[in-house]
Amino acid sequence: MAELIETAKDIEKVILIGVCTSENDDTMESLDELEELVKTAGAVTLEKVIQNRESIHPGTYIGTGKIDEVRELADRIGATGVVCDDELSPAQLRNLESELMMKVMDRTMVILDIFAKRAVTSEGKIQVEAAQLKYSLARLVGLRSSLSRVGGNMAGSIGTRGPGEKKLELDRRLIKDRIVQLGRELEDIESHRSLARTQRMKSSVPVAAIVGYTNAGKSTLLNKLTQAGVLAEDKLFATLDPTTRGICLESGQNVLITDTVGFIRKLPHHLIEAFKSTLEEAKYADIIVHVVDSSSPQMDTQMHVVYSTLAELGAGDKPVITLFNKR
Repeated sequence: MAELIETAKDIEKVILIGVCTSENDDTMESLDELEELVKTAGAVTLEKVIQNRESIHPGTYIGTGKIDEVRELADRIGATGVVCDDELSPAQLRNLESELMMKVMDRTMVILDIFAKRAVTSEGKIQVEAAQLKYSLARLVGLRSSLSRVGGNMAGSIGTRGPGEKKLELDRRLIKDRIVQLGRELEDIESHRSLARTQRMKSSVPVAAIVGYTNAGKSTLLNKLTQAGVLAEDKLFATLDPTTRGICLESGQNVLITDTVGFIRKLPHHLIEAFKSTLEEAKYADIIVHVVDSSSPQMDTQMHVVYSTLAELGAGDKPVITLFNKR
């Protein structure tokens, strides 16, 4: 009789790297948030490294001396990769990986990975794949040399979900064709969303959009108000897809309430583009309900990120009700 042998899943162990310039003094706070992102993606943070520089190194993100320091640290503590707190250019990714001789990721890659894991609906999966392919297309040359290592050494490791290795093996033309195809599918979905939005506007029922930093409690609020039954977990980006439910106020006024995807600092441009139709629910709402995690030490920074993102989406002039949660 064959013996059943259980194999433990390898957990990715990483070092987080940030660059503190004269323009930003919240690098440690950003790394703390990156640690939460890495944890959500299924990896473990072993150490955090910050380099003080006037500006980010254009070729390798961090300087030569710090690269040597990180390499020695990784050997000593058994790290399997590093995660940089900013989005790396193709050259930075390729050069840093060559210097450190290990897997290199950036904040964008981690966020895309989380979105790939969280996507449930067909729309969410299409949006994530489009964002991942656009991100990968610019880095295809730098990633091609490490495809077998990225996908083979650690099943389920960061950066291997979604389109993954198979998509990256395609040439640029095929990837571009796939991006165009996904764009058409998103346009069809957006047309349906616009039609539903127009019908809601014709009904003269006010719409309130719940917005806020990721994990501030938006889905929990929607569930409390409407019994929507939306997944609400103490995790970053627990839900991606917008949910709209109706509620009758004590005055007899009917209101539609829409939950939206959470915001985060340094939200990748590819994600903003892919999830634009989802995020724009706030743009067409009559009222914004801004849920704030008042227990967070970075509350002010998180509120600023939300207001900046709303302004970028063209919803900065909407009336806002601010709800301080987690008191």
